[in-house]
Amino acid sequence: MNDPGRFKAHDDGDEGDDRDDGSGEGESVPPRIPLPRASVEDTGRPLPTLEELGDLLPPPAPLVLEHHVLKSMLGAWALAACSPAETAAVEEHLGDCGHCADEALRLREAVGLLHRPESLDLDPGLRTRVLESCLDRRPPRIPVPRWATPYDAETARLDALLQDIGDAEWHAPVRLRWFEGEGATSRRTTVAGVIAHLLTVDGLVAVALGLDDPLGEVDARAPTPAARTEAYWRASHFPPTRGVRVPWREQSHELVRGVSFTGGGTGRLTVPYGDFELPLRDAMLDRAFECWVHAEDIAEAVDYPYDPPSPRHLNRMIDLAARMLPAVLAARRQAGLASPARGRRLVSAGEPGRSLRLEIEGHGGGEWLIPLDSPAAVGSAAHEVAHVALDDVEFCHLAAGHVSPAEAAAGQVGDREAIRDVLFAAASLSRM
Repeated sequence: MNDPGRFKAHDDGDEGDDRDDGSGEGESVPPRIPLPRASVEDTGRPLPTLEELGDLLPPPAPLVLEHHVLKSMLGAWALAACSPAETAAVEEHLGDCGHCADEALRLREAVGLLHRPESLDLDPGLRTRVLESCLDRRPPRIPVPRWATPYDAETARLDALLQDIGDAEWHAPVRLRWFEGEGATSRRTTVAGVIAHLLTVDGLVAVALGLDDPLGEVDARAPTPAARTEAYWRASHFPPTRGVRVPWREQSHELVRGVSFTGGGTGRLTVPYGDFELPLRDAMLDRAFECWVHAEDIAEAVDYPYDPPSPRHLNRMIDLAARMLPAVLAARRQAGLASPARGRRLVSAGEPGRSLRLEIEGHGGGEWLIPLDSPAAVGSAAHEVAHVALDDVEFCHLAAGHVSPAEAAAGQVGDREAIRDVLFAAASLSRM
C-alpha cells in the first residue's frame, strides 16, 4: 500500500525538479507567488494616506462655462444644489458680471423667504400627546380635570419660554394692550411685570380655592384684575425681576393640584372679577387664555417664536368667549355703547330671538349662534339676521384687545349694526 516510488522526494532548494514526468503518478505543484521586495516592516516607513496621495495628484481643472450656461445655473446655486466645481465657476463669474450678481442676490433673498423660520418652541400639542400616552398606560390616582388641562398646558409652555431667556431680557419693555369703551388702551411694563400681573390675577382663583393670596397684606380694595396688579406693582420696593418666576410657577402648580383634589365638587365655586364672576371651570379657561396672550406679548418683546395653543384647547377658549358675548353685549347696550333694542320684540328667557351666526375658521374653530337682544335668549338659526366669519387666532386676538374691531379680517353678511355690536363686544372681553 505504501509504495515509496509513488512520491518523488525533492530538495526545497532545487525548484527545477518540481515537474510532471508524464507518468500520471506525480502531482503538479502550483507556482509560488513571490513576496514583495519591501514591506512596512522592511522599510520602517508607513504607507501613504489617501490625503497624501491626493496631494500628489494635480488639482482638477476649473470649469470653463459660457455666460448663458452660468446664468441658467443661478437658481440651483441659490438653492445650494450645485457641485463644488459648479459653485466655484458660478461664484467666479459673479465677480465679473454685475447683471448676474444682481440676479443672484434677488434669487438668494427669494430662497430666504421660502424657508419659514423654525420655531424654537415645541409643538403645542406635543406635551398633551406625551402626557396622554403616559396616562393611558398608567392612569394617575388623582387626574387633572379635562377643563383644567388648557391652563396646565399654557403655564408649562410659558415657563419653558421663561427658562430660555436671559437675565437682561426680563427687563425688556412690554406693552399690555386691551380694549376699553370705544377704543384701544395700553399699559407699559416689562417681562417681569407681565409675570407679576399673571401672578396677581391668578390669585383670584387661588383665593376661591382656599389657597394663599399672592398679594398677602397688600391693600387692594377693588378686587378687579387691574386693581390687584397696580397694587402689587406699587407695593414692590423695586421693579419685578426674574425672581417673580418662582412664586408664579409654584402658584400655577398649586392651582392645578387644587382643582385636581376638588375633582367634580367644583360646580358651585365661582371666581369674582370685581364687576362679574365666573364659575371655577370657566375661570381656569380664562386664565389659560390670558396666559397664552401674555406669553405672546413676552415672546414678541424678546423676539422668540411662539405658537397658538393646541386646536382642542383653542376651541374651548373660543367657546368661552362666545358664551360671554351676550352678557357683554347687554352691558354695552346699558352703557349706551351698543344699538338699543327699541322697536323689537322682547324675548323671554329661554326663548329664541334674533341671532348672529359666528363662524370661526381654522383647526380650533366652529359655529356659534349669538343671541342679540337678551343674554337669557337662545340663539336660533331661524332668527338669524347676520353672519360673521373670522380666523380662530384672529378672533382670539380680537377678544384679547390686540386687534381692533375695524381691523378684524371678518367676512360679514346681514345686519351691519348687529355685526358691529358683536365685534365691539368681542373686543370688550379684553382687560388688563
